[in-house]
Amino acid sequence: MGRCLMVTDQSQITFASEERFLASASDHQSDFPRHVAIIMDGNGRWARRRMMPRLEGHRQGAKAVRRAVEFCRRNGIGFLTLYAFSTENWQRPQGEVSGLMRLLSQFLDSELVELHAQDIRVQTIGDVSRLPEKLLDKLAAAKELTRTNGSMVLTVALSYGGRREILNAAQEMARALGKGELDWGEVTEEVFSSFLETRHMPDPDLLIRTGGEVRISNFLLWQAAYTELYFSPILWPDFDDNEFLKAVEAYRSRQRRFGKTSEQVDPGKEDF
Repeated sequence: MGRCLMVTDQSQITFASEERFLASASDHQSDFPRHVAIIMDGNGRWARRRMMPRLEGHRQGAKAVRRAVEFCRRNGIGFLTLYAFSTENWQRPQGEVSGLMRLLSQFLDSELVELHAQDIRVQTIGDVSRLPEKLLDKLAAAKELTRTNGSMVLTVALSYGGRREILNAAQEMARALGKGELDWGEVTEEVFSSFLETRHMPDPDLLIRTGGEVRISNFLLWQAAYTELYFSPILWPDFDDNEFLKAVEAYRSRQRRFGKTSEQVDPGKEDF
């Protein structure tokens, strides 16, 4: 299958050195995902099974976020998009919502310096205007600090919904048409995509959902049209390098045809 991924089982995972990343990135293969998106599910169930408060599950989930970022950075995956908080999550108990916001704030406090040192750009998608003002200030500072970083892009989906994003894009495109900035004859899938929040990054190659549920829950609906899906029974706080490796190897074992036949994609192979 080509090169082996670099996996560590250390309990305390540190960011790889720049030299190690550059060596990995230069060996990046065409069958390796460039963009991975993750629905991080199972924090609450992880805590409940241990008779702990739900927020403790989210705290452990934050540690899994760090592992996932480090895995991607070490293995040359240039884009990682994490579904952290959906538009529907605002319906959860206020105490849990407030706790999640505090955890995100604490994550930025503890990780931003290292993210910047590793040349990782931080950005968000979603209606972040609904977030607490102090958190908005921290997110703005994180984006500004890392805006010129180019080795990896970490996108956090906050107050995000795929249907809402598509609707917003349609409204923006309609306004452009109404102002004469765009002609109907110019409207293509590519043009529509340029109105989406994800317009500056490629569509995800691989979408992982942890926690055993088999649905994509309003996440990147337009962008995931040809994304390979991987559903893991592992709860998010327990999703480690080895589990990430299983998802990547499953992706690498598939043939992405984008509507073509197997023989068109890989001449000489039997078409199934």
